[in-house]
Formats: sequence, structure tokens, C-alpha cells
Amino acid sequence: MTVALAMTGAFLWGAPLSAASDPAAKAAVVAQAAQADHGQAPHGQGTHEPAGGKAEAGHGSKSHFPPFDSTTFASQLLWLVLSFGLLYILMGRVALPRIGRILEERHDRIADDLEEAAKHKAESEAAQASYEKALNEARAKANTIAADTRNRLAADSDANRKSLEADLATKLATAEQRIASTKTEALTHVRGIAVDATHAIVSTLVGTSPAPADVEQAVEGALAKKDAA
Repeated sequence: MTVALAMTGAFLWGAPLSAASDPAAKAAVVAQAAQADHGQAPHGQGTHEPAGGKAEAGHGSKSHFPPFDSTTFASQLLWLVLSFGLLYILMGRVALPRIGRILEERHDRIADDLEEAAKHKAESEAAQASYEKALNEARAKANTIAADTRNRLAADSDANRKSLEADLATKLATAEQRIASTKTEALTHVRGIAVDATHAIVSTLVGTSPAPADVEQAVEGALAKKDAA
């Protein structure tokens, strides 16, 4: 944009300065103006000029591209400074403030997003910590309940086992007493049966009945020997 403005200014301001600085070009311009004022010259007058003068006039009126003409550098620099100043004022007053506001808004938006993200992260970490705490408490409570239940079942089992052992011991003692009394009673009957059988056998073999006292004494001696053995 600056280059275009500079070239336009140089073109507008350079051509008059170039014409004014070249005497031949100035004479040609004056001659053209006079001819335009007085009309076309009569036939044969002013139409034939020396070849040298025509060549010199043509050489003097030779045009140059204004940006490349050294005589227009001052106007080019002037328009360059004016264009650059105008562009600087335009950028400083309009473009740069808008860009600054856009960057500031973007920075604020990014900061708000980061703050919101940090807030959500802190909330999620707090929720996770609360969840882990509740989970640990639930595990501890479950372990406590399981331990209490296990201890209660073990105590109940021990009580039942001791009660059953006591019942079995009582029943065993009763059975042993019953067996002992039955054995004693059976031994009593066996002694009587043995005495009767011995008395009958001796009576049959000898032919006479022995004394009951002798038979009982003999049976008791035999039973005592058997028990000792």
C-alpha cells in the first residue's frame, strides 16, 4: 500500500518537476501552447524545420518513468513519508488497538478456560478422594462385621461343642454305671449259676451232694483266680 501511494505521488508530482527542470522540454511546451493559441501556421511556414533542431527537440522531450527519475526523488521521499505517516497513524489508531483487544479477549478467554478446567479438576479430585474414603470406610466396616460374625459363630460353635461334650460325658458316665451295675448283676447270677452247676456236676460224678458252702467256696476261688489272670 505504501509503495503504491509513493508511486502515485511520484507520478503526479514528478512530471511537472521534470518538465520545469528540462529547458528543451519547457521550450517545447511553450511552443505547443503558442501554436494552440494562434492556430496552425501558414503553409510553408513553420512546417519545415532543420533536421538538427527537430532531433534536438525530440531528444529534449524524451520522457522518463517518474520513480526512476533522479529529479523526482524529493517528491517521492515526501510522499513516502506522508504515506508511511498515514499508514502508521492508521495502524496505531485503528488496526493495532483492534488486534490488541482481540489478543486480550483471547487471553482472557484462555485464562477463564484454564481456571474452569482447574476448578473441575479440583472438584473431580475431591470427589475421587471422597469416594476412596467412603470405599475404605465401607471395607473397614465390612471387615469389622465379618470379624464379629466369625467370632460370634466361633463362640456359638464352642458353646455347642462344650454342651455336646458335656451331654456325651454325662451319657457315657450313665452308660458306664449302667454297664457296671449290669455286669455286677450278671456276675452275681453267674456265681449262682456256677454254684448250682458245680453242685449238680459233683453230685452226678460222686453220687452224693456236696455241702453248699464247699461248692460256693470252690466257685469263688476259681472266679478270683480268673479275675486275677
